[in-house]
Amino acid sequence: MSVTRTVFHVGQHDPLAAPLLAELAIEYSGRYGGTPGEVHADLVGYPASRFAPPDGDLLVVVESGEPVAGGAFQRYDAETAELKRIWTASAHRRKGLGRLVLEELEAEIARRGYRRIYLTTGPRQPEAVALYAAAGYTPLPRDIDSPVGSLHPFEKYVAAAESAHRSDESEAVPA
Repeated sequence: MSVTRTVFHVGQHDPLAAPLLAELAIEYSGRYGGTPGEVHADLVGYPASRFAPPDGDLLVVVESGEPVAGGAFQRYDAETAELKRIWTASAHRRKGLGRLVLEELEAEIARRGYRRIYLTTGPRQPEAVALYAAAGYTPLPRDIDSPVGSLHPFEKYVAAAESAHRSDESEAVPA
């Protein structure tokens, strides 16, 4: 039986993103405190423009019609995109979807001209630390204090923007 997966680039308030953000709020509240409603309000209260072109993106992976994973990035600085909201629905974990989301986001980040990716992950998310390490992210030397504990920062350098733009331009030339 083959599985059909489609990647959609959506806005933060798109119905495809809603189930993932709702489950993410439940997960975060269980790990870090607060009610799911409070955490969800914080997640969707974040400026949606940060996850929209030209500086950001939010993508959702849909499998057999169901949103199963997603993630976003925003501009951190002129050279750096920051990953946010990397998530796989609990019923779909251990299928490589987190890695797929990372690969899709990294490709889009390179197309947008960023050269570096930065992220932080929480102290109660060892599976996220393992995912980023396995995907070639380098842990940065200092943790960042936050209300939920010490966040773990990572970085990764991506292919130069010119190579991504050049391949796009060569495809646009008629034969």
